[in-house]
Amino acid sequence: MSRSRALQAYIGVRLLLAPLMLLTITTVVFILLRATPGDPVDAVIGNRAPDAVKQAFRERLGLSLPLPVQYLNYLGSLLRLDLGTSITDQGQTVTEVVRQFFPATLELAIASMVVAISVGLGIGMIAATKPNTPWDLASRLFGIITYALPIFWAGIIIQLIFSVQLRWFPLGSRFPATLDPPPSITGLYTLDCLLQGDWMGLAITLHHLALPSITLGLLISGIFERIVRVNLRRTLQADYVEAARARGIPEGQILIAHGLKNTLIPVVTILGLTFASLLGGAVLTEVTFSWPGLANRLLKAIELRDYPMVQGIMVFFSTIVVAASVAIDIINALIDPRIRY
Repeated sequence: MSRSRALQAYIGVRLLLAPLMLLTITTVVFILLRATPGDPVDAVIGNRAPDAVKQAFRERLGLSLPLPVQYLNYLGSLLRLDLGTSITDQGQTVTEVVRQFFPATLELAIASMVVAISVGLGIGMIAATKPNTPWDLASRLFGIITYALPIFWAGIIIQLIFSVQLRWFPLGSRFPATLDPPPSITGLYTLDCLLQGDWMGLAITLHHLALPSITLGLLISGIFERIVRVNLRRTLQADYVEAARARGIPEGQILIAHGLKNTLIPVVTILGLTFASLLGGAVLTEVTFSWPGLANRLLKAIELRDYPMVQGIMVFFSTIVVAASVAIDIINALIDPRIRY
């Protein structure tokens, strides 16, 4: 079988498996929510309400139906692209919540990835080009420390230093409560300010975004540092690189044209999956910094046992992660001719 036909078959299989992965995640979330102790009705109307009132409320929400029927009804709603309606905020749909809170999560994830890639690539390249030197040792320590530090602990310490003690950065918001936020075009404050030429608003937005994004970006950068250092060092020791040096090609050109080009494949893989995980797993970061994003809203829904809200947000995040995973596999297959299927 030719590589093009094998590639088409591989892409087809990955696309067919994506819905199965989403179905599995949806099923697990549905079962776990109902297996954990607690009653969402008590969270809404209180545990002292009469039993008749509770039962009527359960019937109205469909929670009195058998679990298989609830599950099939939920799958039917998903097939109609209906993520559900909150049971704690009556009338508010999950889609509206996603539209309202997801831009903050996306903006934080993008800013954090810019920091992580810049720091990780820079330190990794320096370490790879200066092996067995203090630079190399320092980069290894940096990678280990940033990978091992818990985000909630590091976030609290950094806030205490730079926000409470030094008062360099604000806390707990995307924009000052005393000012009107930028008129919404995309929901991303930085992009909205750029589109409208609001440079003062852009500066204020970046000031509020700086501390959580730098913290999260630094803690993630250790992953990229390790990947770049190991793969770039291996590449720079390859025979074709030595041949390029023997032909008198400048070291900088070798690093960019030969070293980084062949190092990008694992970096692209980690980049896509890390970005997807940032979007889907930013709960600790948003809670630690009181960032008004979708992950923070998910935690509130979990505490209130808001089944539709938790299920809808999890399906949304899972779709992002699965789509990113499939896209990364396809991109790697297209750019790396060594991959076989």
